[in-house]
Amino acid sequence: MRVPLSEESLPVFEAISSATRIKIINLLSRKRMNVKELAEELELSNPVTAKHVTILEKAGIIKTERIPGKAGMQKQSILKVDLIEINFPQKIYPAYEFYDISVPIGQYIDFDVTPTCGLASEYEQIGEYDEPKYFVDPRRSEASILWFTKGFVEYKVMNPLSHNDRLQMVEITLELSSEFPTGNNNWPSDITFTLNGMEIGTWLSPGDFVDVKGKLNPDWWQSTMNQYGVEVNIRITNHGVWINGKQTLWARMKELRLDKMMYDFKIEVKEDAEHVGGCTIFGEKFGNHPTNIDFRYYYSEKSDPEDEMLPPELPVESV
Repeated sequence: MRVPLSEESLPVFEAISSATRIKIINLLSRKRMNVKELAEELELSNPVTAKHVTILEKAGIIKTERIPGKAGMQKQSILKVDLIEINFPQKIYPAYEFYDISVPIGQYIDFDVTPTCGLASEYEQIGEYDEPKYFVDPRRSEASILWFTKGFVEYKVMNPLSHNDRLQMVEITLELSSEFPTGNNNWPSDITFTLNGMEIGTWLSPGDFVDVKGKLNPDWWQSTMNQYGVEVNIRITNHGVWINGKQTLWARMKELRLDKMMYDFKIEVKEDAEHVGGCTIFGEKFGNHPTNIDFRYYYSEKSDPEDEMLPPELPVESV
């Protein structure tokens, strides 16, 4: 008996969810039996036993036939199936294991920013606002929000895969907005991402939001400052890059050098962008989403440890 995993199969699942009905199935696997015989074996009344038999009949697991006996025709129950298979929905994507690396936004390794700009930790302002020199303040590693009008910040990110792992997908999640003095909900900005020296796409930020307080912002944070952003998801597979569901680049993992042990990740507002509207990066203590710059590496186990870390390249016509 083969049943799909659906509401139509609920009678079958209900039928085998009872210890009493499982006992009935086991009894009928040995021989035909009527309700009276089953009731005696189960030490139950005939009416209660009959209800269990009816449930099994409706599920198609047993059937009842009239058989000639000493006292005329009598009903006997027979087991109809000896196997039940449940067909689960086919997986579109395999279930991969994953590693998470969360990069604090103050742990950039290089920068070049133009005011307006600034940094703050969960507890205090870091240096003076609109002075790029404070981007090298020793306290910058504590930053949980930073912003700039033009330029970039660049990070080094560890690749956590071992020699037995094969990389299948990388997801990068972060919260971003534009940058405008005192805020502007309608202030578009082209924010470009570069991974290992290759531009992987540009996301258009709609504005620098100050209409309501960010859910995670500390109490001391002023209402006229950047309040929250948009959660941006960058998904990288062996068939390209998608930003919030829109493909921005066709490239293989090998071209993006995703077998490196350290990734270089740059967030930038270019001087010649169509919309030079700045960038605000929210860490886990600011904005609406408790994220830093979060990398998730999906992987499978290699069949041979000597194989490459990246999946084999299939011909384009087979994709």
